[in-house]
Amino acid sequence: MVELFQHIFHLDFEWIFDHYGTAIYVILFLVIFIETGLVVMPILPGDSLLFTAGLFAASGDLNLFYVLGLLFFAAILGDNVNYWLGRKLGLGVLNWKIRGRQLVKQSLLEKAEQFFEKRGVSAIIMARFVPLVRTFMPFAAGIGKMKYRKFVFFDLLGGFLWIFSLTLAGYFLGNIVWIRENIEKVCLGIIFISVLPMVISVLKSKFGKKHA
Repeated sequence: MVELFQHIFHLDFEWIFDHYGTAIYVILFLVIFIETGLVVMPILPGDSLLFTAGLFAASGDLNLFYVLGLLFFAAILGDNVNYWLGRKLGLGVLNWKIRGRQLVKQSLLEKAEQFFEKRGVSAIIMARFVPLVRTFMPFAAGIGKMKYRKFVFFDLLGGFLWIFSLTLAGYFLGNIVWIRENIEKVCLGIIFISVLPMVISVLKSKFGKKHA
């Protein structure tokens, strides 16, 4: 299992194909579900995994329609689980610990809540494209007891845009030789672009405090 996660983090689809065959669809489903559904697992490679899945769909190794359908369902199911965890368990989750370490850091949850307060309901859509924030946003919405109908509407829209845009980007760019030969560089670029808004927000906050 540890070895599998190592190859997932390195986006080594060829190794996963060799060892798990068509079960790769189940693995991809679980990765997206865990990243979006379990507030304690925000570090899985969501954006880059979607793009890489699109690349492999372009080469015929994966069925594009299966990938889009399964991962969209995984993202929505994960967010709903996360929302209800926040709604039912609330801030009590912050006290959960393993080996003396908090499973959910207060600082990350606060950033998600601040992002939510600043952007309003549109934050649910925008958060999809920001690593870490997309994991904590549904949880924060649940704690804030956001109306479920409103949450579901924006969550479906955000999930659709996230899954389809990144997967299809990989699919349509998959035939470009340079991209296929430099998947790791491309994925690092995607991660950098995804994290950039968060970095800018943190820098603005720090410099704003100093200026004040």
